[in-house]
Amino acid sequence: MNRLAGVTSPYLLQHADNPVDWWPWGPEAFEEAKRRDVPVLLSVGYSACHWCHVMAHESFEDPDVAALLNEHFVAVKVDREERPDVDAVYMEAVQAATGQGGWPMTVFLTPDAEPFYFGTYFPPEPRHGMPSFGQVVEGVRGAWTDRREEVGEVAGRIVADLAGRSLAESLPAGEQRPPRPEELAGALMGLTREFDAVHGGFGGAPKFPPSMVVEFLLRHHARTGSAGALEMVEATCAAMARGGIYDQLGGGFARYSVDREWVVPHFEKMLYDNALLCRAYAHLWRATGSDLARRIALETADFMVRELRTEQGGFASALDADSDDGTGRHTEGAYYVWTPEQLRAVLGEKDAEFAATYFGVTEDGTFEEGASVLQLPDTGDLVDAGRVASVKERLLAARAERPRPGRDDKVVASWNGLAVAALAETGAFFDRPDLVQAATDAADLLVRVHMDWQARLHRTSRDGTAGTHTGVLEDYADVAEGFLALASVTGEGVWVEFAGFFLDTVLVQFTAPDGTLYDTAADAERLIRRPQDPTDNATPSGWTAAAGALLSYAALTGSALHREAAERALGVVTALGGRAPRFIGWGLAVAEAALDGPREVAVVGPPDAPATRALHRAALLGTAPGAVVALGAPGEDTTQVPLLTARPLVDGEPAAYVCRHFTCERPTTDPEELAERLRP
Repeated sequence: MNRLAGVTSPYLLQHADNPVDWWPWGPEAFEEAKRRDVPVLLSVGYSACHWCHVMAHESFEDPDVAALLNEHFVAVKVDREERPDVDAVYMEAVQAATGQGGWPMTVFLTPDAEPFYFGTYFPPEPRHGMPSFGQVVEGVRGAWTDRREEVGEVAGRIVADLAGRSLAESLPAGEQRPPRPEELAGALMGLTREFDAVHGGFGGAPKFPPSMVVEFLLRHHARTGSAGALEMVEATCAAMARGGIYDQLGGGFARYSVDREWVVPHFEKMLYDNALLCRAYAHLWRATGSDLARRIALETADFMVRELRTEQGGFASALDADSDDGTGRHTEGAYYVWTPEQLRAVLGEKDAEFAATYFGVTEDGTFEEGASVLQLPDTGDLVDAGRVASVKERLLAARAERPRPGRDDKVVASWNGLAVAALAETGAFFDRPDLVQAATDAADLLVRVHMDWQARLHRTSRDGTAGTHTGVLEDYADVAEGFLALASVTGEGVWVEFAGFFLDTVLVQFTAPDGTLYDTAADAERLIRRPQDPTDNATPSGWTAAAGALLSYAALTGSALHREAAERALGVVTALGGRAPRFIGWGLAVAEAALDGPREVAVVGPPDAPATRALHRAALLGTAPGAVVALGAPGEDTTQVPLLTARPLVDGEPAAYVCRHFTCERPTTDPEELAERLRP
């Protein structure tokens, strides 16, 4: 056992039995490197990472490689999901040096944590022009021993280059404002140019689910009526829902598709993808009434609750891509793929033939070794709902007997915030109080376990115990976003109050005097660079997520301070939206909300009265971009939600007030009239 045996990260624990003498990230590791006068090997990955497992098996479990590392290096292992700050800083260096990045990330550092050699996965033998990991280690050892001065010069140049990359200085002067309508139209045109009109989605292979871009396009369509924006959403969401990236038996989405047709996924399932996509499909249903969107939203919500919910009420991070294929060998996708022979063994000849046609299972296969990833190809009139349900039920039961993929059961604050928002809204839209309760339970865990007495957040927890790492910007922003969505659904103002605590921390700890935002707090551990990335990746960036939560909180409370902070933060969307709209989709969605107001809806009435519930539902189903909803009872204390202040009943009847910047239209008691007012 090495020094990882006592940590809580499931990823680090996977390496606790390696012969490599791993250290967790911390000052002790670098002090040891200084004492021994050796470089540091930094290896960064995450639990559900397929190639991380491959490199671990090929190299870190090899006694000869381990002996070399232990003698000449201090080896440090980092879970990127626990320490996104460490990951971001060194990934920026890797991408700057090599033009690409990924995981596992392999970086060699001086004892002062300065990087001087980079890479990602290295094979055990030279392959496809790549050196073997052993060759890399020997080369770095030789450079450290024989060319120390050169190594120091390289490390110094890299650190200086990173330190000189000031985002604030790169933004155009005077652009600290939200985008104007014509700039959002320009972003739409940029997305149109990158749209795959044949297969849906954007760009080529590998193809990632564009959940944040979908949110922008839905809001843009709602504000402008753009048919093209909605067509891109519908085509993309239908293609993903019918493709192999979606689990046709158990629900839920894989991380990405390795091809542009959405056929073969990288099979890991992440909480954040499913939370974002669940919410996006629910919003698509809200805009169009699509039966497909409704089914996918509900199945994805049920997947999260069934497969990822922890005993403490939070949501685990991920399911692995790999599992035992029945021979003792861990194989990617083994849990999910099918051969015609396997279908026949479960279903019998006739139903197997039906299932093969329905799910696109062929003798040649669409994956490896003749296996197929289940899809929903166009089968014309081949639709028998009862037969499909029976087939799916039997296949799902048979699949449950297979060895299951591993689960990374750490609870990440930001991703749970995304899940709270998705489950609360999906539960409200489709009359599923169990989903709203699941959202409430997760929010309660975030308060009880992740929040300290100063309203500071811990990044992770496991088994109900908070981790030692402090929250980053996305944690505060996404938890605030989730709590504000939960407050809109439940009418419980305490969630608005908690969101306010977290957003005040954003203003104090993460915001620079010029209004730009940093990913780490002012009092966080000092790294070689303070990370600051406004672009959306697999999740909304902390920057754009903070802009959205600040804007919604201002709409509920009337706080000019939070509104102004949101508008300053949206300056980066003005600068980048036209140039890289795919990578700032959530920022564009927030900009649509700011342009629309956002609309503020106060619903007042006895909470159990049918008339109150009808108005509340009409408010939640309104498509005005970024609309916020507050629900309160007559005479209730409105300290937590000032939008409800001085909103009386109308002739003793429940009423709804539609406002912008706290200036309201006349109240209405008619749900249909309210719905009409919440259309752009």
